[in-house]
Amino acid sequence: MKEEKIQTLHPIAGKVNKNISLSKYEFIKKHILQILKKAELSHTDLMENLYSRVKDDFEGGVQWYGEVVKLDLEARKIIERTKTKPEKYRLRKPIG
Repeated sequence: MKEEKIQTLHPIAGKVNKNISLSKYEFIKKHILQILKKAELSHTDLMENLYSRVKDDFEGGVQWYGEVVKLDLEARKIIERTKTKPEKYRLRKPIG
């Protein structure tokens, strides 16, 4: 059976992100959102936290998939970068 794929989005207009496995996307997305529920994190801290959480249960490059999914979540406005230095990532506040 053919594996289901998802075409991920990129937050910069005109840039194309990757076509990846839907199951890997959902797995990484779930963990990124759980991590960011607890705190705003720098890119390095987010990727290190993600790696330490999933390295034993994930087949593939955790950092690479983490970056692709993070960009997609930004493009879909689920997470955002802060305006602080260094930039941090956080969940967007629900509207309403």
